[in-house]
Amino acid sequence: MTINDVASLAGVSIATASKALNGRQDVRASTRERVLAAAAELSFQPNALARGLLSGRTRTVGLLTSDSVGRFGIPVLLGAEDAFGAGEMAVMLCDARGDAIREQHHLRALLSRRVDGIIVVGESTDPRPSVSKDVPVPVVYAYGPSDDPEDVSFVPDDVGGAAMAVEHLLALGRRRIAHVTGPRHHKAARDRAEGLRIALEAAGCEQAGETLWGSWSQRWGRHAAEMLLMAEPGVDAVFCGSDQVAAGFVEAARERGRSVPGDLAVIGYDNWEALSTETRPALTTVDMNLELLGRTAARHLFAAIDGRATPGVHRMPCHLVIRDSTAAA
Repeated sequence: MTINDVASLAGVSIATASKALNGRQDVRASTRERVLAAAAELSFQPNALARGLLSGRTRTVGLLTSDSVGRFGIPVLLGAEDAFGAGEMAVMLCDARGDAIREQHHLRALLSRRVDGIIVVGESTDPRPSVSKDVPVPVVYAYGPSDDPEDVSFVPDDVGGAAMAVEHLLALGRRRIAHVTGPRHHKAARDRAEGLRIALEAAGCEQAGETLWGSWSQRWGRHAAEMLLMAEPGVDAVFCGSDQVAAGFVEAARERGRSVPGDLAVIGYDNWEALSTETRPALTTVDMNLELLGRTAARHLFAAIDGRATPGVHRMPCHLVIRDSTAAA
């Protein structure tokens, strides 16, 4: 069925039928109702391509990721897709797999399909090169911020999330709090260490030992536990920079005769449920609200498409998930 058929059945011109179907205000209410009824009777579906040519928009957006198989990128993508679905936007997903050449290829492909905007999803919270200057449509960055402060970026507030974790330990009466985390060159690790420092300083407490920097792995968590418990036998709580590190730490602490949470309260980060709920005891951890971050980025892309961009790096709050690995001292 075409708009000609709808106009004929409703007894109006094609122009009037088009105005009614597109919600234009210069159509009488009775005429609009007649046109909509005719469209429903004929099961008429507007031609999206034709409407896009008329409006200058295709109601199509691109999602460009380097982390489509990772536990951080997928929740961001799901949240963004939810928002796009609610806004009746079609979504094209491209995975650059961390390859700059592949990323440029996907950008050209998305632009050739006349997308209205693009969300670029990072694989870490380290700043990434901006692509906005080479792209004629709005771009919003999620999880991995752009290195251009004039771009629109959304990232988890890792400083605030870490401070929240340490404040929880302090509220439980823990005072000898140590920190085991990932590589020093990762911004996420540095931000989480900074959050711990801020929370301890505000409480007038000192950190137990030096921050132990390593890899985001259970193996490092086990190794760090052996070093820390030998060097700082009086430690009563450990804030770990990831759930993987925390899971390894709990395992090694138990092997050394330290009970969790009795002797040691342990907190992880990421709320990766494959680990956080399966570790024994289950891990108290910081959730970065990545689906909410993705939905928020998508809504701000809508705003940018309408000419209401919000430049800068926007830090999204995290929340604490309390489980069995923490208890009062």
